[in-house]
Parts: sequence; C-alpha cells; structure tokens
Amino acid sequence: MTIAAPTTIRPLQRGFRGRRVTGRGALVVLVVVVLLLVTALYPFNDLYTLLLTQAASFAVAALGLVILIGYSGQISLAQAVFFGIGAYALAIGVTTVHLEFWVAAVAGIALAALLGLLLGLVSLKVSGLHYLALVTIGVQTIFELWLLNQVNVTQGPQGIVNIPRAPLPGLSLDGDQAYLVFCLCLLCVLGSLVWWIGRMRIGRAMRAVRENPLAAEVIGIPTYRVKVEAFVLSAVFGAVGGILYTGAYAFISPDDFDLNHSIIFLLLTVLGGSGSVFGVTLGAVLVVFLPEWLEFLQNTYMAVYGLALILLMIAMPTGIWGGLRLIVGHWIKPARPPLPAVPPLTFRAPASKSEVMLAVRSLSMYFGGVKAVDGVDMEVRRGQVHALVGPNGSGKTTLLNVITGIYEPTAGDVLLDDRSITGLRPHVIASRGVSRTFQLIRLLRSESVLENVMVGAQVGRWAEQAHGGLTAQAMAALELVGLSSIAYEDAKNLPYGHQRLVEIARALASMPSLLLLDEPAAGLNDAEKQHLVELIARLRSESLTVVLIEHDMEIVRSVSDAVTVLNFGKAIAEGTCESILRERAVQEAYMGVVDVVA
Repeated sequence: MTIAAPTTIRPLQRGFRGRRVTGRGALVVLVVVVLLLVTALYPFNDLYTLLLTQAASFAVAALGLVILIGYSGQISLAQAVFFGIGAYALAIGVTTVHLEFWVAAVAGIALAALLGLLLGLVSLKVSGLHYLALVTIGVQTIFELWLLNQVNVTQGPQGIVNIPRAPLPGLSLDGDQAYLVFCLCLLCVLGSLVWWIGRMRIGRAMRAVRENPLAAEVIGIPTYRVKVEAFVLSAVFGAVGGILYTGAYAFISPDDFDLNHSIIFLLLTVLGGSGSVFGVTLGAVLVVFLPEWLEFLQNTYMAVYGLALILLMIAMPTGIWGGLRLIVGHWIKPARPPLPAVPPLTFRAPASKSEVMLAVRSLSMYFGGVKAVDGVDMEVRRGQVHALVGPNGSGKTTLLNVITGIYEPTAGDVLLDDRSITGLRPHVIASRGVSRTFQLIRLLRSESVLENVMVGAQVGRWAEQAHGGLTAQAMAALELVGLSSIAYEDAKNLPYGHQRLVEIARALASMPSLLLLDEPAAGLNDAEKQHLVELIARLRSESLTVVLIEHDMEIVRSVSDAVTVLNFGKAIAEGTCESILRERAVQEAYMGVVDVVA
C-alpha cells in the first residue's frame, strides 16, 4: 500500500509546530537564564554552594529515572550503582591509571551503559515491577560489596581522595561557585535533552510501553528494545551525575553509593514528579536541603523530615510539579494550538499477483486441553471486508491474536501476501502492514487523543513519506473517524464510543494494508454504529482490506463481502452473509434457532 497526499503538508506542519511552543519555550529559557545569572553572581556561603552542587549532580542522575520510570514505566533501585560507576571510573582513571580526565569520564559512562544494557536484558526475563525492583536491589548489593572488598582497586572504606575537576579550555573550575555554575549549565543542557526525548518518537514509544505493553507491541513498537534503551539511557545519566559529584567533594567512598542513595534518587524522582525534568530538579533541591533546614530541631529533625515527605506525597500524589501544574491549570487554562488543515488519508492497494491478502491454513491454538482454535482455514481477499462471527467463546479473538503474533499457534500457518508470518513478534507483523483494534479498548489513557494516534502514525510503514509529519498524519486519521475537533482532549476523559473511534484512528494512522477490527461496535449507540458502518464502507471504497469481528449481524450484513462462522474453535461455514445465515449449522450454533432465515 502507498499513500497519496499533496506536497503542501510540510509547510503546514512546520508552522503548526512553531506556534505550539514559541511562547512557553521563550518563558522557560528566560527563567533559566535569570537563575543561572543569580547563581553566578550571588555570593553563597561555602556550605550552600556545596549543597547546590550536590543537588545538581543528584538531579542529573535522577534525569535517568525520568526516562526509566516516568517515560517507560520501569523501576530501579540501583541508580546509585550507575552513579558510583561514573564516580569510581573517573577517580580510579585519573588517580591510579593516570588517564586524561575526559578519557576516564567517557570510560565511566561507557561502563555504566554496558551494565544498563545487561540489566535491561535481565529485566526482560522477569515479569512485574516488584520482581524487577528485587533484581535491581541485588545488583546494588553486589556493587556495594565490590566497593568495600576490592581494596586494591577502590581503596575500600577509606575512599579515594584528590580527584580533580573537569578541565575546560580557557576556564577555571577551581572555585566552588564556578563549578556550581558549570554543573547547573550541564543540568540545563541534559534536562533539555531529556525533555526533547520525551517528545520524540522514542519517548512516545516509551510512554506507550508504560501505558499498555501489549497494545504497544501490536501497534508496532518493539517493547523489549524500548525497555533496554530506557535502562541504558538511565545508566548514562546516572554516571554523568556521579562524575559531577566527584568534582564537588574531590573525595568518594562506598558510603556515597549504597542502597540508601538509590532510595534517595527514587524518592526525589517520585516526590518532584517522575515524568518531569523540572520536577526531579525541584525534588533534588528539597531532598538535599530539607535536612539542613530542619537541623535546628536536633534529635527530632529526621522524624520531621520523614513526616514532611509523607505529607507532601499525600497532598500531591503526582509529585510536587504535577500538583503545581494541576493547581495552575485549574485557574489558568492553557491555550491550545489551532488545528492544522490536513488532506484526508488516501489508501491505495499495492500491486500483487495474489488476490488473497491473508490466508489461514489449518490453524490451531490449544491451551492445555482447551482447543480455542481447531484447524481453521480461511482466506481474506484483497480489498474486501471479511467478517468473522460466532457465539462467545468460539475462538474469534484468539484467531486474531494468533494472526497478530500475540500467540504462537500450536499448528498451522498464517500467510500475508503469500509470505508466512507465523511465529513472528507482533511488532514485526505490524511493520508488514497489519494493524488492529482490541475487544477491550487499549488506549494510552494518560495521553491526549492526538498523542495516542501519533503512536500509530510513527510506527507505520509509510510514516512521513507523504504527509510531511506525524502530527499531520495523525490528524488526518482523526479527521477520517470524525474526531479531529477533540484532538487535545485526554483519552481517559472521552465517552466509550469515542474511545473506540480513537483506537480505530490509531490503527489507521499506521497506513495498514490489513486492518483487523475486534468488535468495534461494542458499547456504541445507534448513531455511533451508523457512523461506524459508514467508516468501514469508506475504507472498503479505498481498497483497504478489513477483517471484522462483530456480533451485530445488521452491521455484518451492511458491510461484509464474505463471512466466516466459528463455533468451538472450528470454521463451520463460509460465504456471503445471506448464504451463511441459511445454513442449519449456523442457525443452531450462532442464531440459536433451526428455522430457515429469509
């Protein structure tokens, strides 16, 4: 399948993006510049300068947890390990091996990235965040023991002293305030990078994995690879934070990188707001400064410190930054960018010698002794709507799950354009032009309607080839289903029928050659069902091939070119809607009657 669209889309897209970020972006830049100038000019005392530098290094390390926890939904209690690898690689490299500062720093970042890669691969073997947390605690414990016992390398509990600061051409960082400004500038750069990652394809893919891993995989996102990438990026930021930390004190010991520090990193991330660069920076400042501010309470200050953190989390469960945004958003409604003008999606079937797009050959799927699909044969012809009907539990959704790679079949084969796709991962099958919806809606609930559909657009085979940008492509899909006017609404706030249409739009945005709809009319009212019928008819007129699971026989009668009936996992009839309804086996199994249907 290819797609045709006017060449005027790209200028429209550029203008749309520009209007979206200009005002708010300028304000953020202005605030950051002012804060940096104040930090550079104001004569802080030595203690506050040191604490601010420590907070900056903690914030840099916590940026990795923004990616890992906030974006991808993974969890780690080993961020202090990556923090320590960066610090110790630098310290050992410059004091013992006598490497150049930047060579030792790069080596530390590379070692942390390698461990992050290994930890990410291990995470694929465990299911559930609690098991992943236990794995990372184990890594943290091993690292602590290594630091304490490898005295010849790490100097053990005595630590390493006289660690130099980063050399910069023409600039001296010997002064504590100059080094603080350097750390804050680097924090701004790296924070901007993390913010940018969250708004690019990789960040959108990570959020899809966080919200619904199964839906993300079937849409076309390689969930395993995304999780590993999140761990690697988290490790890199942790190592950079550790390198900055060594310059603040010129001394490190194992106590600086124990489990307590991993808990501190997790705490400041959740406290500030796990998905926000500004949130973790604010969390780092509070976690570092609160003990200092409460020290006048003497023996009770730690109890008050803990109570203050608990009260903050109760009052603002989404973190301080999330709470502030909620409060401000209640009084000030942010201006939404205007909707761009986009041309409609235009599907065009690819040239192929075979009239059969999808062929199912003797397909079986057994779960123990339950034969959910039992030797099914089915052919779906190109450009047609092929309905799959049958009573509840007849194996319809299971058949779709096998076709899309969620299940590996017990026996049989699935052919797409005469090529076997049996046993392939769901994201690979999606990359070959197969897209689907689910019986139970699987949207990214915390994302906007537009972001949901953009996830589908970015993994499509034809993404940005003709529509000049993901936003325009997603908007075109929303326009097709009639929801472009609510593009910026949160998906979780939509009525059920609209959520169904958003899921269909997401599937269409990937420009599939084969669309699988699993009970799309479930929960729709009569007007919404009529709209769905018109939409499917439109897709058929555009030569898009559709497989439709549906219980509403009026819809099946209205849009289908061919129908396959399943019962107890077997195909008991195939033909037009009128012909299959006259068959006695169908009447007994599906309709519950034995009279001839006219």
